[in-house]
Amino acid sequence: MNQQQFDKVKNGKGFIAALDQSGGSTPKALANYGVPEDAYSNEDEMFDLIHQMRTRIITSPAFDGKYILGAILFEQTMDRQIEGLYTAEYLAEKKGVVPFLKVDKGLANLENGVQLMKPIPDLDATLRRANEHHIFGTKMRSVIKEANPEGIKAVVDQQFELAKQILAAGLVPIIEPEVDIHSADKEKCEELLKTELLNHLNQLSENDNVMLKLTIPTVPNVYKELVEHPRVVRVVALSGGYSRDEANQKLKENDGIIASFSRALTGELNAKQTDEEFNAALEKAVKSIYDASVNKN
Repeated sequence: MNQQQFDKVKNGKGFIAALDQSGGSTPKALANYGVPEDAYSNEDEMFDLIHQMRTRIITSPAFDGKYILGAILFEQTMDRQIEGLYTAEYLAEKKGVVPFLKVDKGLANLENGVQLMKPIPDLDATLRRANEHHIFGTKMRSVIKEANPEGIKAVVDQQFELAKQILAAGLVPIIEPEVDIHSADKEKCEELLKTELLNHLNQLSENDNVMLKLTIPTVPNVYKELVEHPRVVRVVALSGGYSRDEANQKLKENDGIIASFSRALTGELNAKQTDEEFNAALEKAVKSIYDASVNKN
């Protein structure tokens, strides 16, 4: 593990940029960016276009390690280059941004009010490649829709089972059990989730450190025990479908939690913008999310 990167993620001021849209979500990400589905005729062309979008974001002067602690990448992005360097190396060397990798393969069908992760049969091989690319940590997402104790326990059990495999490879896992913001039982889901997370965190050895990526809670500071837990490097928040303004305001109410936004970061970017317009829109987003992450109510 890179100790300098560990210290930056644990103690630095800023947020984590989520640039990890995968195959299933790429068409929507491109459409939001102003690139319709008829602009490409196959998957290779689609991934070329999304890499162009990410390259434009990452190389922008507004994408700066002064404000952005880390960036989460899709596997294809890790394997591609920006200005002659692999993406993770470019982030670390040129931007001072810590690289993470999304490792999950998407969500299973809804059962017991939750969606577990699909199996990840090639995880060890992916982790080896991540180390070769100097990736610092990983991210994997599950979804909780109902306050079903059995389902929520299954989500957290699966997350920590895989987290131990990731820790053994020398990487820091971001555990992401997202609570759907539209859940009728959101507050209850969050209480059950906190209990399960604490149960597992308390069983980790003093050499095992994880991060948590959580939906901004209904009750401010309900995750205070998680933020302060000695095995938690950082708690980051997903925007979860909230607008950027709403996500930022909710984030400000939660001490010690920083942003890890995707749509709230890139939502006002468009392929047709001039570089000046693009950079200005990205700078506005970056600075507002940074402010919400470091300045609390």
